Amino acid sequence: MVNVRTSVLKGIAAAALVAAAGVGLSPATASADITPVTVVNGVLSVFGGCQSPVREVVVVCTGAESLTRRSPLLLDLNPAGTNIVVLGAGLFDDGTMRPMLVERLQAALEVANQYPAAPIITSGGAPKSGITEAKAMRDWLVANGINPGRITEEGRSGSTVQNAQNTAQILADRRASGVVVVSSANHVERAMIDFRMAVGAGIPVAGVIAAT
Repeated sequence: MVNVRTSVLKGIAAAALVAAAGVGLSPATASADITPVTVVNGVLSVFGGCQSPVREVVVVCTGAESLTRRSPLLLDLNPAGTNIVVLGAGLFDDGTMRPMLVERLQAALEVANQYPAAPIITSGGAPKSGITEAKAMRDWLVANGINPGRITEEGRSGSTVQNAQNTAQILADRRASGVVVVSSANHVERAMIDFRMAVGAGIPVAGVIAAT
């Protein structure tokens, strides 16, 4: 049943890809990485069922997407309203970051530099030596050239579900138009599902993976 649904979703997305190409999506007018993968992912995130309030539908739709490090088309629709959310990972006992988390930040930095108007949220609690994941991530981004005024810390979460729920409140308060979740390749699909449920189908959610 799931395989049939996935095939149908991919067929719809492929048809929409042809339509999108006919309405002028081109690198000359947009900043995103426009490829068949990013267009199909974009269609799925908005029209393919990924904004459904039904978790089963969201799971199937999310599973039909292809994970990529390329910037989602969602960011071109409203860069200032689309938030980039970097998800934390456990710190070392001295409060320094594990290589996996640095990889997530490097991927987020690429997207953030491509879209300098997009706000950034660092999400993760679990403090070590008095430093939360969110604070460690913020400090790294600032040290690598990001304006601190762009960054909001969400430093209370202890799980992916809490990342999604706590960040969803920030997104609602600022009336965000979309969200791009950045995490590791083995984590981002689950994170996108949790975020899609947390925002209650109110805004589209896209994903970017870190290098593995």
